[in-house]
Amino acid sequence: MTFDRLGLSPELLRAVADQGYVTPTPVQAAAIPLVLAGRDVLAGAQTGTGKTAAFVLPILQGLRERAVASSPMAPGPAGRGRTVSPVRVLVLVPTRELALQVEEAVRTYGAHHPARSVAIYGGVGYEPQYRALRRGVDIVVATPGRLIDHIEQRTLDLSRLEVLVLDEADRMLDMGFIRDIRRVVALVPTARQTLLFSATFSNDIRQLATGLLRDPAQVDVSPRNTPTELVRQVVIRVDREKKRHLLSHLVNGGRIDQALVFTRTKHGANRLAQQLEMDGIRAAAIHGNRSQSQRVRALNDFKAGRVALLVATEVAARGIDIDSLPHVVNYELPMVPEDYVHRIGRTGRAGSEGDAISLVCVDELRLLGEIEGLLGRRIDAETVAGFEPDPRTRPEPILLRTAGHQQRSGQQRQGAGPRRRSAPSTAARPAPGVAYRPVGSPTHRGPATPPNRPGPRPQPQPGAHGAVHVQHGAQRTARPGRPNSAPASRPGPFTPLPGERFARRPDARVERPR
Repeated sequence: MTFDRLGLSPELLRAVADQGYVTPTPVQAAAIPLVLAGRDVLAGAQTGTGKTAAFVLPILQGLRERAVASSPMAPGPAGRGRTVSPVRVLVLVPTRELALQVEEAVRTYGAHHPARSVAIYGGVGYEPQYRALRRGVDIVVATPGRLIDHIEQRTLDLSRLEVLVLDEADRMLDMGFIRDIRRVVALVPTARQTLLFSATFSNDIRQLATGLLRDPAQVDVSPRNTPTELVRQVVIRVDREKKRHLLSHLVNGGRIDQALVFTRTKHGANRLAQQLEMDGIRAAAIHGNRSQSQRVRALNDFKAGRVALLVATEVAARGIDIDSLPHVVNYELPMVPEDYVHRIGRTGRAGSEGDAISLVCVDELRLLGEIEGLLGRRIDAETVAGFEPDPRTRPEPILLRTAGHQQRSGQQRQGAGPRRRSAPSTAARPAPGVAYRPVGSPTHRGPATPPNRPGPRPQPQPGAHGAVHVQHGAQRTARPGRPNSAPASRPGPFTPLPGERFARRPDARVERPR
């Protein structure tokens, strides 16, 4: 099958040909006719399968056809004292990188079929985005946090939205954006077309789709949670303190020339990049604490070959689109097995083969077992001469936070239930650079405290070393010698809305991107 059999206009076919594409990918061949027909679509496809073009191309054509058939629309409500035009298409994405990637695809495929578009995301100035919205746009590609900011400032009008797209929906749920999604959905017309694209068809995704989509057509072009067959996977056993030296050895020895390297934490990404630079290897780190300009510069240097290793966290790497990426290295295994599939999906794309190398120490053997259980097979394992693991080494708890909070691997995953953030110790305080907001803080979207119980509120009673602070029936004694000290805060786990099963993962960001 070729693109000219999918019902696309000559202008779009010309733009596709300009990019050198002749044959659509499976998800494109299945989804494009459905979107052109106006159907709601629930599509599951792994990263690198062309799912961005699967919704961008038919949306561009639909905009042109509806614009010709409809009358001009009146301007929307005033924002900041000025008029803003209504948006026709909204694409929600989890990260800034993916917002830029999708908006670039809109401009690329719309080269001969133009549509006004803008990417809205945090980490950059607010005013340029507002000016673009004021001039009028057809398509907005946005991260949830910054989108909510524009909605609250009344600089964005969704009252006449025609198409709503949720891209990388599984990642948005993992990052805790379910409330933002529902808030946006409540503001858009019910008579709309909704497209939901996800790397996996988890139970959470199906539950979300049930409430958003109307009689959706389902497109599933790959087995559930199965990595692409073009990726060669290998596990290299090594002691935890030798991981960095082994990675440098693999690079200097020529086995790895360019790779996207995954760590669990932002602090770990920074430290590893600095250590690799000390080893004489060109490396850069990309994570949520970096400014947008720093992230763009690091990504551009990596794409241009000026950087050999791009060290990233799971969230920051989501949406990174790198053609012909040869290697992905799991410097640390993810705490959630499904994230392993997302990580290695950055290579082996668009028909090119790739390698996924995981450096596994004794602490991560349980995580490796969960990943292999998800894949339904064992991953080939090997050792490198001079870096053989010491069989006498005993496993230690995996440190998830740099604030002294430790959590053993896999503890968050209780069967098939939701993944929740563990309650940090009251004695622990975030280390410098660690982002954490307790429950009840202004940016936390969960309930601040349990509902008040009936009856009079208990009053503090004097104790031997100070006051006994009574909160909702639970007594806590102030520390000895500090009779006038305030009670320590006790943040609890993230609490989903009634009837929802979504909760933040332990490695998810607490603050939404703005």
